[in-house]
Amino acid sequence: MEDLVAMDGNWKDRRVFITGHTGFKGGWLSLWLEGLGAKVTGYSLPAPTQPSFYETTRLRDSLADEYIADIRDSGRLAAAMQSAKPEIVIHMAAQPLVLESYENPLETLETNVLGTANLLNGVRSVESVRAVIVVTSDKCYRNMGTERAFREDDMLGGADPYSASKACAEIVTEAYAKSFFPTDAYKEHGVLIASVRAGNVLGGGDWAKWRLVPDICTTLSNGKVPVIRKPDAIRPWQHVLEPIAGYLMVGSRLLSGETEFSGSWNFGPDVSATVPVRELADELVSLWGGDAHWDVANETQKSEAAILALDSEKAKTLLGWTPRYTLSEALRATVEWYQSFANGKEMRHLSLEQIDRFRHAGTKDETAQARMTAG
Repeated sequence: MEDLVAMDGNWKDRRVFITGHTGFKGGWLSLWLEGLGAKVTGYSLPAPTQPSFYETTRLRDSLADEYIADIRDSGRLAAAMQSAKPEIVIHMAAQPLVLESYENPLETLETNVLGTANLLNGVRSVESVRAVIVVTSDKCYRNMGTERAFREDDMLGGADPYSASKACAEIVTEAYAKSFFPTDAYKEHGVLIASVRAGNVLGGGDWAKWRLVPDICTTLSNGKVPVIRKPDAIRPWQHVLEPIAGYLMVGSRLLSGETEFSGSWNFGPDVSATVPVRELADELVSLWGGDAHWDVANETQKSEAAILALDSEKAKTLLGWTPRYTLSEALRATVEWYQSFANGKEMRHLSLEQIDRFRHAGTKDETAQARMTAG
């Protein structure tokens, strides 16, 4: 992977506008950027859970400014961007849960589709913006059950409200990019737009309902037995910092005016990390220790795709991005976070430490540090 440490200087003092900063993935991105010296303005609804990554890491302390507001409020959003004068906008605000979309389909579509359109339309009136990254999902692809990993040029679609909303967000993003910010006229408008797609992410600080790893860790922290809905479903798993590293790499290239890095990007784990739910659950409870174990749920569940995988060859070839953590390493970092939280440790410091560890993973600095520790 391209040396993330060498890229640090590209973000120092950059004005970054992040929607969804109170969420799990948005929180990790905001904290990472803070460590790089960026000036981050957040725009989001209040933290979606209690507790939350946003609160436990005191993320508000590191922001240049913050707006607690709805992405569907186009006027408020546009005014916030105009005030922040960002150089790059990273759009992460969303209704992120498949099962929630069955209960609230209209809200899901309004947030994920209209919210994206509001953001892109707002960008048109903010002269400072040079780059936009729209974060969607691996579920934006039309899943035909072929078990082939999806490539960026595959057909979009969705059989549930969430997946459909993400496919629509991609279509809206492409429409705005081609209509108002075409790359062949970049010298005239000066804005580059990319969409980024990742799948299931895990890591500390996620308490969203209906998510496997948070459910298991929270249940184990309470001394209870976690229940798994679909143990035979196959999913790609990666630590939350893996795709975020990709987003930062794309953003860095867009800010440099490299038009070939606009468009869509997949950031998925290697095949070795695409495993059945039961295999992940087994390793997770083993890492937790003690007599931890899990059971299988017996109630009827809403439909979800049986298998999802991304082909990330484009990112590997053109960006030099590649996963840094094995699945075991990702799970170990996740267990460390939740157990530290359960033990009352200072989570902001630990989270920054985990980011730093990830940034140096596989580098000479990490190797030297490991040798010193061993000595």
